[in-house]
Amino acid sequence: MSYDSNPESPAAPPTAGAKASHVKVLDDDDGQRLDNWLLRAFKGIPRSRVYRLLRKGEVRVNGKRAKPEQRVAAGDDIRLPPVRPVEEGAPVIRRASSTMVDAIESAIIHSDDNLLVIAKPSGMAVHGGSGLSHGVIEALRASRPQETLELAHRLDRDTSGLLLVARNRTALRILHGLLRNGQVDKRYLALVKGSWDLGKKTINAPLDTQARQAGERVVRVQASGKESTTTFTPVDFFGARATLLEADLGTGRTHQIRVHAAHAGHPVAGDDKYGDREYNAQMQTLGLKRLFLHAQSLSFEWPGSLKNYFFSQPLPEDLAAVIDQLNATRTKKGRSRRR
Repeated sequence: MSYDSNPESPAAPPTAGAKASHVKVLDDDDGQRLDNWLLRAFKGIPRSRVYRLLRKGEVRVNGKRAKPEQRVAAGDDIRLPPVRPVEEGAPVIRRASSTMVDAIESAIIHSDDNLLVIAKPSGMAVHGGSGLSHGVIEALRASRPQETLELAHRLDRDTSGLLLVARNRTALRILHGLLRNGQVDKRYLALVKGSWDLGKKTINAPLDTQARQAGERVVRVQASGKESTTTFTPVDFFGARATLLEADLGTGRTHQIRVHAAHAGHPVAGDDKYGDREYNAQMQTLGLKRLFLHAQSLSFEWPGSLKNYFFSQPLPEDLAAVIDQLNATRTKKGRSRRR
C-alpha cells in the first residue's frame, strides 16, 4: 500500500483531526480481503473499530461503500478516514500469551518459504475479534515478528483441522487465487444427525451470509444469496443415530457445511447454532462437547511448478473418542439382536 503524501515510503494512517487520505493498492496486495488490508493500514486499531468504519461508510473503494469481504485490486483508490491509533489512557492491545504461542508453534505440521500449515485445535479462533484479543494469526505474529504472515482462509473457532498461512505477500496472492478459482481441494469430516440416505449428494443452495437474528450473524439458504455448493459422501453409518460424512467444498461460504447439512435434514452434531438442541444433548452423553467438524485434508498445485501439496490430519482425540463410543453402541446392539 502507498499513501499519496509519500507513495515511495508508506506513512502511518492519519490521526484524529487530520484529513482523510487516499491510498493506491499495490500489486503485491492484489486480491486481498479489504478487512485484512485495512488491519495492516490501521496498525494498532482494534478489529471491531475497523469493521465499524466500514459499516458507517467511512472507508471507500474507488468512491463507493465497501464490505469487509470485498477483494481489493491493484490500482484501487481507497479512502482512509482520520483515525487516532490509540486513545490516550486506553489499554494497550494484549499480546497472545506464551502458552498460546507455544501451542500454535507446536501445531505447525508443515513449513516452507511460502506457507505454514497449522493443525488448528478446536476452541481457538483464527484471529482476534468478537470479544477475543488474539487468535492463531496474532500468536504466530508474536512468535515470528520478522515475518509478514497472513491467513489464506478461515476456520470457525470450534472447527478443528488444517489451516493455511501465507509467509509473504506473493504467496498470499497465489493462495487467494487458487482458493478463488476452486483449485484447492478442501475436505472435512462431519458427524450428522440420523441415517443419511441420500448417497453421494451435492447440495446446491445459495446462502445469505449477512442475515441477522437477535443481533447475531446467521447464514441462511436464500434464493437471493451467493451460489454455494457442498458435496457430501457417506463414510460410516451408525444406525439411525448418526452418519459420518466427508464434505467437499465447491465454494467457501461462512458456515457453509453446517447450513447445507441442516438444510438436507441432517444437522451437524454439536452445532448449537444450526443444529438440533435435543440431539446435541444426546450426543453429549457420548462425550461430544463441541461441534463435530474437522478440516481433514488440503491439496493443491503451486502455480508455475510441478510441486503438488497434500496435507491430511486425522480426527483429534476428542472426536475419535465419540466415534469409538458410537462403534461400541453399534456393536452392543448387533449382539443383542443376534441373541
